[in-house]
Amino acid sequence: MEEHHGARQSASATEERAGGAGGGIVVVGHAARDLVLRSDGMPEAGGSTTVEQRIERLGGKGANIAVGIRQLNPEASVRLVAALGIDDAGDAAHAEAGDAGIDMTHVVRRGRTALLVDLVTADGERRLFEDATPESFATLDDIAGAAEVLRGAAIVVLQLQQPGDALVEAARLAHAGGARIVLDGAIEGDARDALLALATIVRADAQEAPTLTGVEIERRADAERAAADLLERGAQLVALSVPDEGDLVVWPGGARLYPHGEERIADPTGGGDAFVAGLVTGLLRGHDPERIGQLAADAAAATVQRLGGHPELAHLREDEHGAPGA
Repeated sequence: MEEHHGARQSASATEERAGGAGGGIVVVGHAARDLVLRSDGMPEAGGSTTVEQRIERLGGKGANIAVGIRQLNPEASVRLVAALGIDDAGDAAHAEAGDAGIDMTHVVRRGRTALLVDLVTADGERRLFEDATPESFATLDDIAGAAEVLRGAAIVVLQLQQPGDALVEAARLAHAGGARIVLDGAIEGDARDALLALATIVRADAQEAPTLTGVEIERRADAERAAADLLERGAQLVALSVPDEGDLVVWPGGARLYPHGEERIADPTGGGDAFVAGLVTGLLRGHDPERIGQLAADAAAATVQRLGGHPELAHLREDEHGAPGA
């Protein structure tokens, strides 16, 4: 990617920092407890239905992104900056993230753990209920506590559901240390402008992109206009979803659409998180933009074919020659 964008560090330098104790990848985002329920259909008001499959595990967009990055890069140091409750759900989520190889040093414990309930029918229709408690979001104090790792990171991922002041401070610290910054989602106002000015990669779905650019995404041409605006603001690579078409990846001088596959979607939850994990991995490896987009698209496709948003991406891990593993 450096060859195309004039990025601040060489691929080898970025990988060295990502693997070292003082560098690595930092994800600032939400951590929660996921409850996934699959049934043949949704009951009518006053009715009931049988649950065919139930999954309870670590969730939240920030945690999912961190786990996906770690699965694709087991040699890398991946740190999560987030909050979990002082309860059994928080204990379970904390332990699961640790078992996945995530550094949880900067995950604070307070209040009640956020709960995300994902109701999915057999044909992949989803309804999501979110109990995102106020204490489950990052604060300026949380960012201050993680200042050292943010300054020393190779790549920092900012999941934009977090409060704007915390995100801007995290971006400021990361940028001062020379990290590459990946933005996922959307945010409004002055925080949006400050973050876009510092971003290396921006990723948003069709519902989020209008908040960033003012452009409604209905077809590829709309996404191209929105991406051009984001590149003008300073991003080096932009990934936007196009309804019923695919994911458009755009960089200075080029673009490619990665069509959505024809495989049946079991659950769309987590597809975007896995896409971000692929983008970060491609950036870390120094891949060219097309290859970054392909890895991200493959990661998303693998995730939406499974129930729940938790990624399982180890099969996409690359060997020393850059080829996907078995």
